This record gives sequence, structure tokens and C-alpha cells, in this order.
Amino acid sequence: MDTGIRTDRIEAVREIVSGLLEQVPNASLRASGYVHMFGVAEACVLLAMRRGEDIELAAAAGYLHDIATYTTGNAVDHAHRGAEMAKQILQEAGIFSTEEIGKICQAIFFHSDKKMENGPLEEILKDADVLQHCLFDPGYVAKKEKDRFKKLKKELGIKKG
Repeated sequence: MDTGIRTDRIEAVREIVSGLLEQVPNASLRASGYVHMFGVAEACVLLAMRRGEDIELAAAAGYLHDIATYTTGNAVDHAHRGAEMAKQILQEAGIFSTEEIGKICQAIFFHSDKKMENGPLEEILKDADVLQHCLFDPGYVAKKEKDRFKKLKKELGIKKG
């Protein structure tokens, strides 16, 4: 069955991110990067499927969204720095069009502003980020994420938590 999804592009981004994380000298930071970015990418795919959005772009945004934090160890302005890094990574990979790279990088650029509403891909990434945080530590929901998590639980039919 042909779904129209190019899993080779998703796999390519996964391999690129994995290679970048392998270079992170701090084992704890490297492990956190794998857990968080891979978890967000999976949540992006789930939400893109549910919302009828582009799964490949959502997965790529998820894998790359915190690339600046985990490769530099610095979370300051990570969304904006990450968007620039992702643009360079994706251009070098040559697997996405200029328009697709723009959409992915825009989602990354805005993903930290959880109170602002943006387009569908940005919202998928923001919600996937919140979902991964809450799944990783179900007993803790950051104050800035409470409203999004409440809406996500309703959308996904989650009754507890």
C-alpha cells in the first residue's frame, strides 16, 4: 500500500540527528537528546496523522527542533538558533525543497512560544513537545504547558493525568 509518505526522507533526518547527537561529549545530554527529540518526532507523526497534515515535515521538525540545545549544551534562544541550524542541515541534505525547509524551520523557530497560535505545522510541533514532556514525566506539567496539555488530552481522548 502506497501512503505517499517518503520514509527515506524521515530516515535520512533521523540518521543526521543521530550522527550529530553521537558527537555530543556529555553522555547524559546525548541521552536526553535522543529521548526528547526522537519522542517529539514520534508525537509529531501521531498528531500530523490525526490532524491530516504533512507527516514528513512534522517528523523532520520534531527531530530537529532542539538541535541547538543538544549539540551546543546551550538552551538560550534555542528555537531561533535551532531554526538556523536546521535550515543549514536540511539544505546540505538536499532532500527537501526550499519551500518545505521554510515550513520546517518556521515551526522550529516558533516552537518555544507555547502561548502564541501559529499555523498547523507549528502547532503540531508545539503540542508534540508538550506531549513528550508530559509523557516523560507524567507527574509534572510545566505551568506554561498546562493549557496545551489539557487540550491535547481532550483531543486524544485521555481521561487521566
